[in-house]
Order: sequence, then structure tokens, then C-alpha cells
Amino acid sequence: MVVLGVDPGSRLTGYGVIRQDCGGFAVLACGVIRLHSSRTHAERIGQIYRELETVITDFRPERVALETVFLSRNVQSALKLGQVRGAVIALAMNRNLLLHEYAPREVKSAVTGKGAASKEQVAFMVARMLALSPVPEPYDVTDALGIALCDLLRGESRDLDRQPGKSRKGGGNWSKFVGASPHLVIR
Repeated sequence: MVVLGVDPGSRLTGYGVIRQDCGGFAVLACGVIRLHSSRTHAERIGQIYRELETVITDFRPERVALETVFLSRNVQSALKLGQVRGAVIALAMNRNLLLHEYAPREVKSAVTGKGAASKEQVAFMVARMLALSPVPEPYDVTDALGIALCDLLRGESRDLDRQPGKSRKGGGNWSKFVGASPHLVIR
């Protein structure tokens, strides 16, 4: 299973591609799409679409995991973020990929065990779980990897729920994180 996690932003959009197989998780690519302030918002959305399309073509994920919109006091920022999310959703649909959306608290809980974890805690746990050294920067990258991990971990528990007589309690199996081979790409 290969999942593309996306942390949408109107200035920086993080992405992370993770493959899960019987040997654990491996980072195939991760990075950030830096959007130039001199471009219009429409041009930025186009850049996000094109660059993520290239990532999808190169790594062929089966699913896209996207963070849901959080509440914002700035209406303009929330609208711009919604438009970025719309471009990612359109791309996933155009490429016939499954799309799962996760609230920030759900991602934090899946990765750290605490829904109110800080960005630093998420980055630390993502790096540890995926054997990344040093910790990728900026946080948009580790957030995107966390979103992909959340999808893989939640998908695993969904699969267990479908099998009669199988259950999973807390903790998880850390042996799957051994042997990850990360490749960091900053765009």
C-alpha cells in the first residue's frame, strides 16, 4: 500500500509518500511545495496541483490522505485553505485515487497518542516511527508524513475490524517501523 499524505497550505504545502508492506513503513518521498508570494492565489493553486500530480505520477499512491480544515478566525485564510484542499481533492478524483480526510486531532492522536500534541511532538514521533534522521523540516513535511501514517494506521485498524474475532488494543506493533528507507525531497 502506498499513501500520499498532504498538509495543505496557501504558502507551504507539505507532502509525504509512504509505502507499507509486510516489512514495515518506508518513506518514498517527502517535501514541501513553496509558493511564491509574488504569484496570484490561482497560480499558487495551479502550482500545487502540478507538483502533486508529478509526485503521484512518480510514486503511484493508491490513496491520498488529506488534513481537514481547522477553524480559523481569519475568513480569507480559511477560504484560501479551502481552495487549496479543493485542488488536492480534484487531483485525487481526476487520478481515480481513494481519498481519506483526517482532523488534525485525529492525526496527532494516531501518531503521538495525544490529540493535543504540539507540532514538535508530532515531528519527533514521525521521525522516530519512520527512522528519519535528521527530522525533516519544516513542520509541513512531518505533518504530511503524519497524515499518511494516520491513514495507514487507521486503515490497518479498519481492516482488523472487518475480520471477525480480531481486535487491536493500544500500543501498536513498533517492529514495522524498523528498516524504513527515507528519501527527502525539498521542492
